[in-house]
Amino acid sequence: MDPLRRALAAPALAAASFILLVGCAGPAGSGGAQFGEAYPQPPDGEVVGQGTVMDVAGAAELCMGPIAESYPPQCSGIPLKGWSWQGIDGSESSDDVRWGTYAVQGTYDGDALTVTAPPIMLALYDPMPIPDPSGGEPGEGDESTLLALQEELPERLGDEYLSSSLDNGYLWVDVVWDDGTLQDAADAEFGADSVIVRSALRPLP
Repeated sequence: MDPLRRALAAPALAAASFILLVGCAGPAGSGGAQFGEAYPQPPDGEVVGQGTVMDVAGAAELCMGPIAESYPPQCSGIPLKGWSWQGIDGSESSDDVRWGTYAVQGTYDGDALTVTAPPIMLALYDPMPIPDPSGGEPGEGDESTLLALQEELPERLGDEYLSSSLDNGYLWVDVVWDDGTLQDAADAEFGADSVIVRSALRPLP
């Protein structure tokens, strides 16, 4: 190629390369964070959680997920700061383990729940009704896709994951805390009316 043609071709090739790169890159943020890669912000105010308080040698946790049917029972939960058994009824103990089921009120920083009020035994607790997020309508999720997601949930969500179940076209996913961030990510990845995320910790009214 002679020098004149080479000089004319260079800008055209550069422009074509730029267009190709822009076309491949796509709009910024078009994909969004996948479910499990989006992180909710801790709640601003107080929350309440219901479950089993498990105290092993003075380290208390609130377990809001499955409980192993052993004696004493075993579970994994979120650490409780400021927990005291003084004046609290409804507990059992075995060796250095003490446990009971309670509604616990406090502030949550994303790692631990700091107790701000005396707990209430679940047998005496009257929680506020929780609206059905599905509105009673069947979901539109693909069963094979949702079953595959269910297998991935412990790895995707880590310690935030509590339990899940497939029902009426939805995958119902229970997590420690969600401010809507996880729900939005699930909707973006799997479509609306497929996954319902339920937060175990709930803001006080």
